[in-house]
Amino acid sequence: MKEDQNYFTHLVLFWLKDADKDGETLLAALKKLVAESKYSKFGHIGVAAGTDRPVVDNSYDYSLLVTFSSQEDHDQYQTEQAHLDFLEVCKPLWEKVQIYDALRVED
Repeated sequence: MKEDQNYFTHLVLFWLKDADKDGETLLAALKKLVAESKYSKFGHIGVAAGTDRPVVDNSYDYSLLVTFSSQEDHDQYQTEQAHLDFLEVCKPLWEKVQIYDALRVED
């Protein structure tokens, strides 16, 4: 495997119990997680774009896309303090989380 900062992608969709009340708390915690993670190479925090197509799910409140150089880095991210702190603060805020992990297809 070639070293590639985008080899492993981790997409997380969040549905909050009360987006109006807790959205800013989640957003601040996501920004802190992206800034402090030792293992992630790229981070993108987003909201549903509102595109109107039958195949698009716009029902989530926030998204997080992070990339890693390897699956091993992803696995380390799962247990690093920045991620554990994020979970402690934010887990009570969401009613649902959906995760999609993917490996980059080699050229």
